[in-house]
Amino acid sequence: MNPIIKEITASQVKTNIPPFRVGDGVRVHTKVREADKERIQIFSGIVIARKASGIHESFTVRRISYGEGVERVFPLNSPNIEKIEIERESQPMRARLYYLRNRTGKAAVKVKEKEGRTAAVAAPAPAAPAPAEAAPSA
Repeated sequence: MNPIIKEITASQVKTNIPPFRVGDGVRVHTKVREADKERIQIFSGIVIARKASGIHESFTVRRISYGEGVERVFPLNSPNIEKIEIERESQPMRARLYYLRNRTGKAAVKVKEKEGRTAAVAAPAPAAPAPAEAAPSA
């Protein structure tokens, strides 16, 4: 990207965005304007794609609503996005999860979840048996 454009758009890039990845379950709080009122609406689902970088970055969230798949693309740095909450983290094997579009039911929201780090830290390592002392030879 051109350094001049980068410098101009640097002030518009949001810095308070949590580090979410493709496959994570998120809740996106968006501002909705209806006539002269403004309210917050939550769109909850799985992030199936992230595209571009800098001011142009966007992400796609998919959810199943009344048995029908619904996808919505959000510009990451939009002023209409109030906040993004991470519901669950996952470890996908791909950069884009478009294969979820062909799935139905529970399989449509099934992504390998990230194992909790606390479980790995809390489990003590098995102790090695003490070496047997050599018996004195006579």
